[in-house]
Amino acid sequence: MRQLDSDQHAQLAQEIRDRLIEVTSENGGHLGPNLGVVELTMALHLVFDTPRDQFVFDVSHQGYVHKLLTGRNGPAFDKVRKTGGLSGFLSRSESEHDSFGAGHAGTALSAALGMAAARDQKGSNEHVVALCGDAAFTCGITMEALNNVAAATKRLIIILNDNEWSIAKNVGAISKYLNELITNPVYNRLHHDVGSLLQKVPGGDQLIRIGHKAEKGWKSIVMPSSIFEKYGVRYVGPIDGHDLPALVKHLEFAKESDSPIILHVVTKKGKGYSPAIESPERFHGTSPFAIDSGMPKAKKVPGPPNYQDVMGKAMVSFAKANPKVVGITGAMPSGTGLIHLSNEVPDQFYDVGIAEEHAVLFAAGMATKGFRPVCAIYSTFLQRSFDQLIHDVCLQKLPVVFCMDRSGLSPNDGATHHGLFDIAYTRMIPNAIAMQPKDEDELVDMMHTALQLDSPTFIRYPRGAAEGTPIKKNPELLPVGKAEVLREGADIIIWALGSMIKDASQLADQLASEDGISVGVVNARFTKPIDTELLFRQAETCSLFVSMEDACLAGGMGSAIGEALLDSTTPTALHRIGWPDQFVEHASDIATLRAENGLSFDAMISGIRQKYNKLKGQKLSH
Repeated sequence: MRQLDSDQHAQLAQEIRDRLIEVTSENGGHLGPNLGVVELTMALHLVFDTPRDQFVFDVSHQGYVHKLLTGRNGPAFDKVRKTGGLSGFLSRSESEHDSFGAGHAGTALSAALGMAAARDQKGSNEHVVALCGDAAFTCGITMEALNNVAAATKRLIIILNDNEWSIAKNVGAISKYLNELITNPVYNRLHHDVGSLLQKVPGGDQLIRIGHKAEKGWKSIVMPSSIFEKYGVRYVGPIDGHDLPALVKHLEFAKESDSPIILHVVTKKGKGYSPAIESPERFHGTSPFAIDSGMPKAKKVPGPPNYQDVMGKAMVSFAKANPKVVGITGAMPSGTGLIHLSNEVPDQFYDVGIAEEHAVLFAAGMATKGFRPVCAIYSTFLQRSFDQLIHDVCLQKLPVVFCMDRSGLSPNDGATHHGLFDIAYTRMIPNAIAMQPKDEDELVDMMHTALQLDSPTFIRYPRGAAEGTPIKKNPELLPVGKAEVLREGADIIIWALGSMIKDASQLADQLASEDGISVGVVNARFTKPIDTELLFRQAETCSLFVSMEDACLAGGMGSAIGEALLDSTTPTALHRIGWPDQFVEHASDIATLRAENGLSFDAMISGIRQKYNKLKGQKLSH
């Protein structure tokens, strides 16, 4: 790339954009963020040498361009986010050029600062560059890192990639402040004039390091220094993020800085593809689409609503009926379904940006004043608020409801986005109540129930289409901790949760028809508390319990059943079905991942048969 001239660089940028559009139109993926950083990523690779120099990408959903420029433009890129293809995020196991893996926002600055401090300790001289989105600065962890930068190192380059969007439109004071920096004519003019002056002075390149002190002083005469400079980090910007020569010049300048430096780069999300510019939220993470129109390839056919929309519309109903009901999300109004509440009852809706810890504490504060907050946060992101869940909500027994979207698998996104740990991390917390519905009608019942309780409540449900079950006009109040018997049985009882109930019914049918085994099916509903009354009653007659959950086995519902059986006077054998104790990677679909992890239908029924026949053989031998 360094051997190309400026015209060829422009051609390369267009070829990269064409490649991004081509692949994501087939596979889906993060198109908008990547189109916005084409020139910026090219500039980084023109100025620095990876893997010796190290780039740390925040979230890394804007890492496709980096992948293309580091030897990964081949068949694996054709299948990005699919079985056998590249990850949609950066991964240390995928390439030596990926110095730090990611998938959640706000991690880049802390990680990069740690790498820079380690470099200083070792006495080496490689560069460390943190590429942070503007939305990352709403994350507490980013501000914590910023507070420590100047004390930890003298050499760190921070790129603030400012496109005014995270997934939804950015919110809050930081977003407003960055916009003021971009639009302030005095700041812009001073920055431009100082740069032009230094370039005209003989030996100006050598004077830049001295000149930046004068530049900072001249700026401060007219306006206060930037917030970053108050943290001891030199601020330069704003810089046009699509002007490759300007980016290269500023990055070369940053390489010579004798103090931590932040380059404020302004980019356009979706640059070069008009549908992505016009619909930045939809093209942040898109499904396959037609390139000419930008419209989804899969035609929307009538069918069950998504769980997210069911939750969002139910929230509208509950909020209209009770002004104390409020919805809270972290930059995910559309993804969680709370966009319906935002549109219809905006005064009872809060988007706090990418700040899950704050969202949970904010909800706790509202709950102390008699409000009924509902936090709609993806399961994988609620993990970030674990201390707040324990210390601030559950310890004080505050009635906050957590709607945990994307529980189970998010197959294309992989290990960073699967919601497999939520049963385990909620089941261990005192005062919590946790449940999962079998269909959309039961989801509304659970929300209605949770809003009547005086305890913290967690409701987990998967991504995508619900079951097509009609929703009652008046939701039902569910008895806490009580399961639902869907099918009586004498030999084997299957306790299943949510999306696994359909599989449980099919397993029961096949075991009955082919093996003559009497199999019962229970909709467990609650993972905390478990319905021990029903469990112990069934244990007196059945030979084998089977637990089925779309979650990790370690600490999951099966563990809860096993613990209860150990404490009972009639312990019964248990066969657990769930995800193994390992991180599950990405693939084209859930079926592929289930097959790879022993959760295909054939594997499940084979495991049940083996366990049951072994128990039966032991009884006969006795």
